[in-house]
Amino acid sequence: MQFGITFEKLLLIGLIAVLLVGPERLPRYAESVAKLARRAGEFLRDTKSRVRDEMGPEIDDVDWRKLDPRQYDPRRIIRDALFEDDASPGPARADAVVAEPAVKPVSTPRVRPEFSMSSPPPYDPEAT
Repeated sequence: MQFGITFEKLLLIGLIAVLLVGPERLPRYAESVAKLARRAGEFLRDTKSRVRDEMGPEIDDVDWRKLDPRQYDPRRIIRDALFEDDASPGPARADAVVAEPAVKPVSTPRVRPEFSMSSPPPYDPEAT
């Protein structure tokens, strides 16, 4: 990830910080920034070792690129969810092997119940 900060911009920010803080307080602020950076590094190392301890040796087998949310295409996810029983209408993916069943099941049409003014509609007491 790039933030668009070049070396010149960092130098300018540092110069402005030196002018605002002043030469007498600058060593204290530099020390506190160094402590903050050190604590952040320790936190990252501790977190990394904790994750490694909790996941165990399987952590090396995880494909982290597969879990990257930027790779997901919402259109494909919705299409796969809608057509999960049927064959996908789009082009076949190279990584998916679809085996066609030898005999296609015969689908029976659903019979809709007929309602009239004399018969009450179905009622589910647990749904309300």
